[in-house]
Amino acid sequence: IIAISSPQTTQHTAHTPYCNILINTTATHLTTSVSHQVTTHQSTPPVNTTTTTMAMSGVKLTENCMKVYNEIQKGKKHRYAIFVIKNGEIDVEKLGEKGNTYEQFLEDLQQKDGAKDDCRYGVYDYEYKFAPEGADAQFKSKIFLLCWCPDSSAIKKKMLYSSSFDTLKRAFVGVHKVIQANGQDEVEQAAVEEVLRATDRN
Repeated sequence: IIAISSPQTTQHTAHTPYCNILINTTATHLTTSVSHQVTTHQSTPPVNTTTTTMAMSGVKLTENCMKVYNEIQKGKKHRYAIFVIKNGEIDVEKLGEKGNTYEQFLEDLQQKDGAKDDCRYGVYDYEYKFAPEGADAQFKSKIFLLCWCPDSSAIKKKMLYSSSFDTLKRAFVGVHKVIQANGQDEVEQAAVEEVLRATDRN
């Protein structure tokens, strides 16, 4: 037993550790609770923000694309246009003159990326003869928007062109038909014309 000379000192010494422990314990509990609440509250927004950013990401459309589309749709200056994704943008790669044939369109559309087939977009002002029942034959003109993603092309290219196709579909207002072709049979002239004629009324 250690002798303590002053009762006041004894009380101070005996109670001080108890008070400190009580205060420290309470403070630790409060700090832990507050920290937990703050962490829980702040952990959700960054996840949602990242998801939204990824969902909204995509390539941009150059101003030249809209200029060329208006020249085809309203000005009737070109037969078709080929578009390519390059440096994170969709841009015009080639224009087809009014006298160009559908075969020339396919030659410009179907390009190579090294040894593999490449992907492209195309807009074509297609003209054909329409002969409704009980009426004289007439020529009709319909614009179609085509996404060419052959099965033989690289997977990354197919994913890029397929996921960016909505950018063109939203921008090119007034297109009669939207076609996504993955095989040669789907892009042949007879197959495309059949799709365009399907909306004609006899």
